[in-house]
Amino acid sequence: MTLVRFNNTLPSLLENFFETDWFDWASRNFSETNTTLPSVNIKEDGNGYEVEVAAPGLNKEDFKIEINDNVLSISSEKKVTNETKEGQRFTRREFSYQSFCRTFTLPNTIETDKIDAKYESGILRISIPKKEEAKPKPVRKIEIK
Repeated sequence: MTLVRFNNTLPSLLENFFETDWFDWASRNFSETNTTLPSVNIKEDGNGYEVEVAAPGLNKEDFKIEINDNVLSISSEKKVTNETKEGQRFTRREFSYQSFCRTFTLPNTIETDKIDAKYESGILRISIPKKEEAKPKPVRKIEIK
């Protein structure tokens, strides 16, 4: 029984190279509105996790953070509209709209009721504490009798 069928790999590699759209970053680096997705750092220590989202220029009211079935969703939507006075005409006006959504699957070892978030200096910080039973136990010396 043959598990893998080999063929001449050189044409296959060339086909993959030319079939790949090297300039299509829409699903990897950009949101649906062609804005870049904010960078994220995730730190872990014995007590929990901290998610840092780099999102300068936003206000804390612009964010929406939700948890559904251990999936953390961080999203933002911001529209900027300039009021137009009566009789004004546009020679050029560019719309301003930003949105993104990042999702992360959380482990079962977290306290979802104690998740906390704060936004300052362009960084959204989300603290995700671990359950007590998930925290590392200190070294215990066992005496031999």
